[in-house]
Amino acid sequence: MIQTPVIPLIVRGKIIESDLVEFAGRGGGCSFRTPDVHRFVDQLPLRGLGNFKDIHALKTEEIIDFLVGFGKRLDVGTNPHLRQARELSYDTAPVTPPILDDEYEALNHFFSRDLLEDMIEGERVYFDGWVRTPKPNGRVCSIRAFGARSLHIVAGNSPLVSAMTIARSALTRGDAIIKSPSNDPFTAAAVVRSLCEYAPDHPVTKHLSVAYWKGGDESFERRFYMPANIEKILAWGGFASVKHVTKYIQPGLELISLDPKRSISVIGAETFNTEESMQAAAVRVAADIGGLNQVGCVNARKVYLLTGTESAGLEKANRFGDLAYRAMMALPERFSTKPKSVDAELKSNVEALRFQEDWYNVIGGEDDEGAIIVSQLPEAVSFDASLDNRVANFIPVDSIDEVAADVDAYTQTVGVYPEAFKRELEDVLPLYGAQRIVSLGYAVLADSAGGPQDGIEPIRRMTKWIVDENCDALDRGVHPPPWAD
Repeated sequence: MIQTPVIPLIVRGKIIESDLVEFAGRGGGCSFRTPDVHRFVDQLPLRGLGNFKDIHALKTEEIIDFLVGFGKRLDVGTNPHLRQARELSYDTAPVTPPILDDEYEALNHFFSRDLLEDMIEGERVYFDGWVRTPKPNGRVCSIRAFGARSLHIVAGNSPLVSAMTIARSALTRGDAIIKSPSNDPFTAAAVVRSLCEYAPDHPVTKHLSVAYWKGGDESFERRFYMPANIEKILAWGGFASVKHVTKYIQPGLELISLDPKRSISVIGAETFNTEESMQAAAVRVAADIGGLNQVGCVNARKVYLLTGTESAGLEKANRFGDLAYRAMMALPERFSTKPKSVDAELKSNVEALRFQEDWYNVIGGEDDEGAIIVSQLPEAVSFDASLDNRVANFIPVDSIDEVAADVDAYTQTVGVYPEAFKRELEDVLPLYGAQRIVSLGYAVLADSAGGPQDGIEPIRRMTKWIVDENCDALDRGVHPPPWAD
């Protein structure tokens, strides 16, 4: 008999495996048991804000040294907690085993010195002490960044999200409670359990907790989602879950929404002048579509081709679609594979287009391996919001204005080729809502843990920025004090 796995509740170094309740994995994935958070709701919040002193006493260099040392423990070949989490995740994760294997191998990347220093580079001095800035009127303004009590509702489309959250929380000296997602309930607990074994009494360990409860459990969330317990909620979830969280937002409780986005690619006209440049662009766009099997917000769903819409342009668009499909099928298995499952409605919609040859050219998809849909008019398919499972829509257009018209606040990443073409787009597309512009082919792999994400700077938003104003100079005649006659 196969025993249902147990995921512990971890509260600041304390591992709890009692009062278990059972949950089913998302999409029919394996069931698991975990402590009933209703019984521990009073233990989850950090009580007594003076308990923050330990982690704020650490310098950034000390935290980085600690995380680098811990990162060496995150070897899935030697860490039994990670190995078990990975094996259990084969059933629940949205990606296939080869991709999941590669992601687990990369977990310790978020604990490398170079990346940790990059994450905190702009804010580091503000975490290590007060930064004094004289003002023209004689005031001296001192600013320091302090950690906050935060709930992190992490995404389950990649185990790397949990690793990044742990690293960010430690660097910002926050007290973090991580709510694991139902399609990855194992990774965060495995990493933090490893941390408890590595250094159970370290301040970083003492300010990390991991729990699971079913999202939307109002009897629990009404008691827990309040300013007395947490100050910030960082929500990575889908539209419905982020929308649900908003009902609890009130003065003293801030929502930082890393909400679901969609991404596009734009291929400049000069790309289609030679077969060589088309081949090069096709390999790159295949990576932006197929990377991690298109489960991320960063993946391209729609690809705009500045081929023009006359017959010659459509011929180039169709040729490019065929090249991209072939390149996607040749992507390395650790990066992209035939999808684990295919949405039935999406499959039905794609199949229906095969009978509309005057309007759409469907390349591939017969074996659910992924497909390229080349529109024969400058219009996206009607179901573009549901493109997934390595299915993308190529749209020929005559001008960049037609691309800009489709960019809005939901547009996260725009992959661009060739590189020089970016100069025409980088000051235009952000005005319409685009939040990230990247070289074509690097949408999935480019490091962004320390920079802006979804139009905000998470590291800065995760912290509290405190100001100390010294106004003594104002009393010395620079400006009269408010009580003076």
